[in-house]
Amino acid sequence: MNTTVRPALDWSNAPPEGWLQPRVKELFHDDSANISVESLADLEVDHYSIPAFDEFGAPARELGASIASNKTLLRGAELLFSKLNSHKPRVWLVPEDEALKVASTEFIVLREWHVGTVNLPFARYLLGSAIFADYISCFQTSVTNSHKRINPEDLWNTRVPYPPLREQQRIAEFLDASCAAIDAAVRAKRRQIETQKAILASIVQHAATEGINPNVAMRPSGLDWLPRVPDHWKVQQVKRRCELLRGKFSHRPRNDPAFYDGDYPFVQTGDITAADKYIRSYSQTLNELGLSVSKMFPRGTLVMSIAANVGDVAILDFEACFPDSMVGLVPNHHTHLDYLYYLMRAMKGILLRSAVLTTQLNLNYVRIGTNFAPFPPKAEQQAIAEYLDAKTVEVRSVVAVLLRQIETLVDYRKSLIHECVTGQRRISDEDLNRVKAHG
Repeated sequence: MNTTVRPALDWSNAPPEGWLQPRVKELFHDDSANISVESLADLEVDHYSIPAFDEFGAPARELGASIASNKTLLRGAELLFSKLNSHKPRVWLVPEDEALKVASTEFIVLREWHVGTVNLPFARYLLGSAIFADYISCFQTSVTNSHKRINPEDLWNTRVPYPPLREQQRIAEFLDASCAAIDAAVRAKRRQIETQKAILASIVQHAATEGINPNVAMRPSGLDWLPRVPDHWKVQQVKRRCELLRGKFSHRPRNDPAFYDGDYPFVQTGDITAADKYIRSYSQTLNELGLSVSKMFPRGTLVMSIAANVGDVAILDFEACFPDSMVGLVPNHHTHLDYLYYLMRAMKGILLRSAVLTTQLNLNYVRIGTNFAPFPPKAEQQAIAEYLDAKTVEVRSVVAVLLRQIETLVDYRKSLIHECVTGQRRISDEDLNRVKAHG
């Protein structure tokens, strides 16, 4: 006998007068049916899969031949609730139309007992609200290290606030209009962030390859990727300006725990991408045995990923080991470290031309050194690097403001949904007309 005590769902206040608190299973049931992959061969279907949605909710349309496992056949006009906690948002509304629809079996299908008794858009907001997600997560059980799954019975037995149908519809329409405006604002700010990043990339490209003096005399570079360079700069192979050292971790399998959890930092490709410019933190270490099959690189080494996130660069701020999916560039006395960092960023697209696609994109580290690049005198290299550092700070400041604004909008969206679906905020016809008028 199961004697597990379930925590009560606290909606922060008692439901308003006229609202009920039924269990989910009193409103919905699951009448979906499984369908085999063979039955879907060569058919065009709307395939609702766990990773297939974009942030704002469109399903991916796929041919049945590309679907790898059996699915749930959908009937339309129903909700899908993801069993996996990693999927956000967690609830999706399936429209009722003529298209053939299937879904991953990692969804719980919710269909009204009687059509027209529940406003499905309202239920989507309710079951997708932050407070409901927090509550249902109490019942999750681990599936893998990265995934947890809920038992459908815990969803079916949860009590939820349930206003009259007309009020459900009014709330849903109000939230549709409000959330559409918020989502549009979020998208616009994310586009601004991408624009800022593109502007910075353009500034880096120009300054690292042509300098920062607009009046300098120029000459043809002789390179197919760079038309001209300042007349007093040298064009040399990268290997003439720095030593290229391949990372090392010779033991296989790489994830053997016997080599880890010691005193030696072990930097990996993801640490490069996560770094702003300097790698100042790490999440994995090697012990003495791990060090014996690896190699320690000095602080100040410019590291580049040659697999996975190919071409990404950052500077080590501490001594560290790293695997053979990374290469270290140690500048000689003619080359300024920070300038080399920006030059490699500017050359990323050129380096990718020589990358080889096997199971993943890979860059031959020897070819990095054979590429020709422009090099100004060292004092000018430092001036360019300082200029680009300042420009980077400016752009990051703008991006930080935009990210805070996005966070505020997202938090407001969550709060608005919570207030409306719990009855803390009552939506009148006047409220609905006003938000629609401003849409």
